[in-house]
Amino acid sequence: MYDYDLLVVGSANADLVIGVERRPGAGETVLGSDLAVHPGGKGANQAVAAARLGARTALLARVGDDANGRLLLDSQRAAGVDTVGVLVGGAPTGVALITVDPSGDNSIVVSPGANGRLTPEDVRAAACLFQTSRVVSTQLEIPLETVVAVAACLSPDSRFVLNPSPPRPLPAVLLAACDPLIVNEHEAKVILGDAEAGDRPEDWARVLLAKGPKSVVVTLGAEGALVASAEGVVRVPSVEVTAVDTTGAGDSFTAALAWKLGAGASLAEAAAYAARVGAVAVTRRGAQESFPTAEEVASLGPAGRGESLCGAVPGDAAPNGGSATGRTPSRKDEPGSGAGEPQRGESL
Repeated sequence: MYDYDLLVVGSANADLVIGVERRPGAGETVLGSDLAVHPGGKGANQAVAAARLGARTALLARVGDDANGRLLLDSQRAAGVDTVGVLVGGAPTGVALITVDPSGDNSIVVSPGANGRLTPEDVRAAACLFQTSRVVSTQLEIPLETVVAVAACLSPDSRFVLNPSPPRPLPAVLLAACDPLIVNEHEAKVILGDAEAGDRPEDWARVLLAKGPKSVVVTLGAEGALVASAEGVVRVPSVEVTAVDTTGAGDSFTAALAWKLGAGASLAEAAAYAARVGAVAVTRRGAQESFPTAEEVASLGPAGRGESLCGAVPGDAAPNGGSATGRTPSRKDEPGSGAGEPQRGESL
């Protein structure tokens, strides 16, 4: 019945990355490494991450008719993503300006470019993709009205996954389609608004559920993640690895979770697998190039000890002076969503 395990609708950016000893303050100039250009964007990242894991994946996005657009199309095809839904033209390809410090923390500024021209009409014109996709995943680096159109175009049997990053208040019709809504602490608080939700993630999840989503996933950094639905609330433990670069890891988490849900896994099972995928990703530099295959995820081992992947067991010093930390990847790790890797005890 389904041609695709996952349809990703979202942004495609060229990531311009510079390594720095520290991020500059206001009015300050610092020297950095040579500029590196990588394919990125939350939508493109999720599509590549899912395809690397073996999911039959399609991407609906817009890029410019320029060198960055060609870079993005090439990277999607190389990963095995079907690019029939990628539209070309209308504006330059989106760009993310990323600085990464020695601990792996990143700071990001995004110029949306063509991503801002992906319209509801583009979504409706791609109805055949929605009818043949088991799961549809999207984010908020494209216009909100386009995301609402995605929810309206879903096949009756499709599942809708939304990571609201960068966060903003969401209309009830969009929240009602989410299964799950995936948020970190910051995103949860933006969506909750003035609602009294208490101090515990369990409380946030319950109040978020009351706003309409069928299920909710809250990522919690070193404390793992929390999944919530009508069946109850379950904690999912983190996976300990040595973090090198967190860029893109949150997108790999979302992609893996969406794919596993479509394959029939429970929400808790899918989140546990997604945590393992994200854990592998943070042990490598870059975004898409850091995404693992299913075999590499399996090699992480049942206890989540990634010695063969990152060259150190938890507790060892990370490269360039960083520290080992157990964490579920953060939406903060993605272009357009702010700071990089949180410290232990800080929410994702």
